[in-house]
Amino acid sequence: MGFLKRLLNPTVDVPSAQLNDSQLESAGQPRIFFSLDRDLDLYELEELCDQVGWARRPIRKVRKAIQHSFLVVTVWEVRNDKRRRLIGFARATSDCAFNATVWDVVIHPQFQSQGLGKGLMQFIIKKLRESDISNITLFADPQVVDFYRRLGFILDPEGIKGMFWYPS
Repeated sequence: MGFLKRLLNPTVDVPSAQLNDSQLESAGQPRIFFSLDRDLDLYELEELCDQVGWARRPIRKVRKAIQHSFLVVTVWEVRNDKRRRLIGFARATSDCAFNATVWDVVIHPQFQSQGLGKGLMQFIIKKLRESDISNITLFADPQVVDFYRRLGFILDPEGIKGMFWYPS
């Protein structure tokens, strides 16, 4: 089975507390899986964000953002010694009916360009669509716009321009 098919297979959506030896690959090969479990070390998340050059954020605000998110997906590498490492993260907020916005998509640099970011986004889209959410938006830095275009996202549909308010 291909890498992305294995990642998108529902059997990989296993909360970390349910991992056992039979789920880990043999011969020392690490296993990568997605989880919807929101219980994660926020300092580990911030370290992951540091790895991609994001600015530090107050932990209390990160915790609040996760608590108020509609969907939180983490990506883990698990080795045969059962040590796990957070290697990816994304979340989405939603009105729980029509719209969702994807935020904070991050993959550890060591795992980039291997299809993992694409798999993470496809997983998020699948979960949002299972919740009958049809309008999925995101904000993208210029250097990743092409990545999201390849996943089917388009710029300014119907000529709509986003607006922002920032404190002075």
